[in-house]
This record gives sequence, C-alpha cells and structure tokens, in this order.
Amino acid sequence: MSGIIDIVVNLFTPQEVELGQTGLDEDFKKQVRMPAEMRGGVTIPDYIKKMDQAGIERSLLIAVRAGDIRVPESFEIPYERVYDVCRQNPDRFSGLAGVDPFRGMEGLNDLETAVKEYGFVGAHLYPHWCELPPNHRKYYPYYAKCCELGIPIMMQVGHNLIYSKNRRLPSVGKPIYLDQVAIDFPELKLIGIHIGIPWAEEMISMCWKHENVYTAGDAYAPKYWPEAFIHYANSYGKHKVMFGTDWPVIDPIRAVDEFNNLNFKDSSKELVLRENAMRVFNLDK
Repeated sequence: MSGIIDIVVNLFTPQEVELGQTGLDEDFKKQVRMPAEMRGGVTIPDYIKKMDQAGIERSLLIAVRAGDIRVPESFEIPYERVYDVCRQNPDRFSGLAGVDPFRGMEGLNDLETAVKEYGFVGAHLYPHWCELPPNHRKYYPYYAKCCELGIPIMMQVGHNLIYSKNRRLPSVGKPIYLDQVAIDFPELKLIGIHIGIPWAEEMISMCWKHENVYTAGDAYAPKYWPEAFIHYANSYGKHKVMFGTDWPVIDPIRAVDEFNNLNFKDSSKELVLRENAMRVFNLDK
C-alpha cells in the first residue's frame, strides 16, 4: 500500500484563525482537548510535517461554505484560498468545494469553476450550518451539478456540537435522510462523514442499502469508533468506508496510530486507508 488518503481536512492556519474562518470558539477547542499551543493555527509546512509523520500521502482540503453567508456566524474559506494551497503543494492536497445552497446559480457556477478550472475532486456540505436536512429540495440542484461534473459530495451526518456559543446549530443530519437522495440520484456518490454518531448503525444501513452511499471515520479518534462501525469497516463494508481526521479536530498522527491499533485485516486496511478514496474521488486521474 502507498500513502494514506485523509478525505476530511480543514484549513487551520494562523490566517484562518485570525480571519474567523474556522467556526470554532475557544470553548470548543477546550472541549476537544486541542493543545493550547495549536489553538492559534498551524502553518501548511508544519501540517505537512504531521502528514509525513503519520504516513499520509494526500489530504482533501475543504473550501468551507458554512451556511448562508448572510446569517451572523456563517463563514466561508474562499475557493481561491484552497486552490492556492493545492497549487503550491500539488502532490499533497486536493480541493473540495463547499456548498452554500442559498447562492442559487452563482453557487452552481462556482462549483463548476472549482472542478473544471481549479481541479477540485469533490463537493462538501454542512447541513447543520444550513439548518436544512440533506434531503431538502434546496440542495437538489447541487446534487444534480455533482452528477453532471462526475464528482462525489460529502456531508456531515449525525449530531453536531456547539462550535460557537454565539450560534447554536440544530442537528439536522440523521443518516436516514440520505435514503431519498440516494434513490433520486443513483449516479451520485454520497459520503456521510463523521460516522453518523450517535446513529452510526443507521449510517451503516444506508451504505448497505445503496451502492452509491459511503461513509468515513473522521471527527472521532479511532479508539472511540463504535464497535459496529469498526466491524463494518473490517468486514462486509470494507469497500464503503474511508479514512479521515476532520483536522484540526483530530490530529493525523494520533488518528493513524490509533487506527493501527484496531487490528484491521490487511485487505480491509488498504481499502479504508487508501484505495476506497482513490476510487471514489478518481484520484488516480
């Protein structure tokens, strides 16, 4: 097996922290036990050193669009910023285009530009920031555009925490809401990230039912992954699970070390850590 693919990574440099483009307040950083010396951000060169130590070959970097930008506490990281990082480090990063369904045709055109001109390999959606479940009709034009462009879309499923006390977001991402989307868009690769906790078995059921639904073990340290999820990833679901960290929530070095302690079969390990992501995101192209 070659290097690991981390499919869920956020920009968390001093620039994003200073500009308020992380969505995380100090209380959340303490809640997830983020080291104090890291809370001001980590530069790209220092993050690449973490990738090297963890054996991560490539990280998929999210150009976040966290909800309707007209609503207080919503934020975005410009596509151009992520494109610039990817362009400077083409062997280490690929971009993911954040979706804001409130931007109409402008957002659809942006998504097409991100894929066709910037080389982004997928789309990313935060349903809770939009306060709309994944099966809401406002997302459907974006799902259709992803089909047209031949890219997958990932989205947070499960509950969400209080990232900032200035805006408490509802948990609208039950995995079962992917059911109708998968039926309506059988050509679209849907990835429910964050395991679906506390509905991990519901997420597994969606992956088992639909050939176009996948999941990822990110945002939770592997030693805390539910037993059902570990069993699924190491057996009959080994073709449906991918590796991620949701950096800066989980440190990549810790994530890989803990994953290696889960005693995965070699065949399952290779699929989860690399080959599934290579296939789903067409990274070999």
